[in-house]
Amino acid sequence: HCIFVITCIYDEDAMTGDTANQGSGLSGGLSAAGGAAHDAEFLSRIAQRDEQAFRAVIADQSNALHRIAYRMIGQPQEAEDIVQEAMLRLWDHAPRLSQKATGPVKIGAWLKRVTVNLAIDRLRIAKRVSGDEVPDQEDESPLADRLIEKQEQESAARELIAALPDKQRAAIVLTYYEEMQNSEAAEAMDMNIKAFESLLHRARTALLKSFAAQK
Repeated sequence: HCIFVITCIYDEDAMTGDTANQGSGLSGGLSAAGGAAHDAEFLSRIAQRDEQAFRAVIADQSNALHRIAYRMIGQPQEAEDIVQEAMLRLWDHAPRLSQKATGPVKIGAWLKRVTVNLAIDRLRIAKRVSGDEVPDQEDESPLADRLIEKQEQESAARELIAALPDKQRAAIVLTYYEEMQNSEAAEAMDMNIKAFESLLHRARTALLKSFAAQK
């Protein structure tokens, strides 16, 4: 997967805008099927403490959130903790989110933004505690088996991505592993599209340099 990721980055480095990253969009059926009105309905129900609606959101979004957290952190248990925290924040903030004057909140995008921020916070805390970069973790997730062809390639990709600054790492995870469009990834990171594309370009450039240095 290291070769696949680097090749994709190289092929797309000359492309700009959302056409460079045509992905699958929001995962699951909750948001994709019903759009903003569907999200608004579920937020309203969760705000009224409808546990069935909350469980539906968990079932719809958890896998995607766990993938993002795992790719950011590298530890399955830490990733699960982050997903649980993100879901608890949705439960806590649903009343406010459902009444935002700017319009209905996209549940999937909001949860992804919270997940990315929680992962970045944990990485920063770990670096402060250790006084160094967070060490690469052994891949124990069955999900990785479906994403990679060879373990050694995945390990090499993880090492290169783990060496990136936190936000650059998040940009790569969202675009290449989650296959989100630039606009969706920018929303998940609470950035405007131009700032995100600049961040992604820097991440691609850094990965290409690191990959070239390994040859």
